[in-house]
Amino acid sequence: MICNLLVAMFTVVSIPAIIPFFEILFDQVELVTDQVAPEFSISGIVLWAKYQYSRLIIEFDKQTALLYICSFIVLIFFFKNLFRYLSLAFLVPVRNGIVRDVRLKLYEKVLDLPMAYYSKERKGDLIARFSTDVQEIEHSILNVIEVLVKSPLIILGSIGFMLYVSPTLTLFVFVLILFTVVIIGGISRTLKKRSLEAQTKLGGIISTTEETISGLKIIKSFGAESYFSQLFSSQNNAFRNLLNRILWRRDLSSPLSEFLGVATVAVLLWYGSNRVFAGDLEPGTFFAFIFAFFNVIEPAKSFSKAYYDVQKGLAAAERVDQVLQEPNPITEISNPLPIQSQQSEVVFRNVCFTYSSAEQSVLHDINFRIGAGQVIALVGASGSGKTTIIDLLNRFYDVTTGTIEINGIDIRRYFLKDIRKFSAIVSQDPIVFNDTIHNNITLGREGAKMEDVIRAAKVAQAHDFIENTEHGYQTFVGDRGVRLSGGQLQRITLARAVLKDAPLLILDEATSALDSESERAVQQALGEIVRDKTVVIIAHRLSTIQHADEIIVLKDGRIIERGKHEDLVSHNGEYKKFVQLQAF
Repeated sequence: MICNLLVAMFTVVSIPAIIPFFEILFDQVELVTDQVAPEFSISGIVLWAKYQYSRLIIEFDKQTALLYICSFIVLIFFFKNLFRYLSLAFLVPVRNGIVRDVRLKLYEKVLDLPMAYYSKERKGDLIARFSTDVQEIEHSILNVIEVLVKSPLIILGSIGFMLYVSPTLTLFVFVLILFTVVIIGGISRTLKKRSLEAQTKLGGIISTTEETISGLKIIKSFGAESYFSQLFSSQNNAFRNLLNRILWRRDLSSPLSEFLGVATVAVLLWYGSNRVFAGDLEPGTFFAFIFAFFNVIEPAKSFSKAYYDVQKGLAAAERVDQVLQEPNPITEISNPLPIQSQQSEVVFRNVCFTYSSAEQSVLHDINFRIGAGQVIALVGASGSGKTTIIDLLNRFYDVTTGTIEINGIDIRRYFLKDIRKFSAIVSQDPIVFNDTIHNNITLGREGAKMEDVIRAAKVAQAHDFIENTEHGYQTFVGDRGVRLSGGQLQRITLARAVLKDAPLLILDEATSALDSESERAVQQALGEIVRDKTVVIIAHRLSTIQHADEIIVLKDGRIIERGKHEDLVSHNGEYKKFVQLQAF
């Protein structure tokens, strides 16, 4: 701010500084011989300047006086451009810091938002908000902060000098500015709306690209390359056409404002020259006025372009703000409780759940108890609500009605971090990150000792194959674990669960996607892990749950059967049908 103020000051000071040059050149110097003290006003500064260069002419000849004046002008422009550079240099860390902070806030919001948010949003569009939208904010808004601060100061200072010289001539400047504001404002009125539409379309392009890369094997195997190529091409063309219209409007601002400026200058030259010929205005003062007017045109051009850029950037900022302002319904109460005991009882009481008010209930009146050290199995066809029960237990969602209790207390009264620490999940699809095997096992336990990591890997039957990889525990697994087999990845996720050492272990179809050899290895590992643990198993393969303390059979979100394996088989119910189908 200080540097921009100094830039504006030296710009305005440079305007009257050229008057002595033209007066000496045209031999129209009115010497001021009486000593003048400087006053803080335009007239006082001009009179003091005349006294100073009168002294130069009296003490030296005209050529020497001109040399001093030219040197003074060069000095003024040196300081003007020095402070202009400093204003930009000081803004660089501010600009980049804001971009860093916005990205960090976005990332933290992504980590904080509930799972329900991601069921309605496309991943590619969220990635676009991280990359292109944040970059657009940096380019379109932060890049023009210096212009938005500096240009108005220069315009006001220049117009102040012009009003002092000739209020009549200054009237033309106000007409130009008014005309520019009306025309530029009318052209840019729809720019923000169209920019918002363009950013949304770009998000769609990135989303399609992300989905294509993720599912490339399926696309190729089904020969769908042509379909996806046409889909991407249509999105790409729509974005190009919209961007063309946006840039045509934006690029119109600078030439249009320059044309308006030149047209006004032509009128000023004609009108001002007549004033000079009539003796109402000195030629040097008139040249200074024209110079002042040109000092208005350039900031006005940059200001109008900055207005376009800001409108375009505001659309990107709006998309970023949509994510930042998204409410998170999964919140803690003001004074949450810690989960005191490692061996805890979990009770579902009359639990019903609906993903949204417009959808039908997913769970209806769910009641069951998980005692400490018990093995509970959830069985049912796809879509019966098994995984939803696990999601509710981890507070990825909150129940619609009813309660889930740990040690007799509603889980909504506990610290969220304690609820998440309470259980370890091994899912059907092993989720790993493009990092080392060690870092994937220690996820959430970054300070774990190496001997604990190795012990967990041995329990999960993973240590031997890890040691045979290229760099052992420091081997990178690749994007989504492409460098390892399904069975190896599943055993790494098991090791992760062992290292977490949570009181409740959740096995969500942990072996259903494995081949026989991998399944045997994982089943052997599971036998070691479940000792002294409370276990919830979601399984289609009923051989894995025959020894469960209780099997709960779900259908359409309701519990229809419950009991031990032998009891359920003896009844002619849904569970027996599952057993017969698998036997077949």
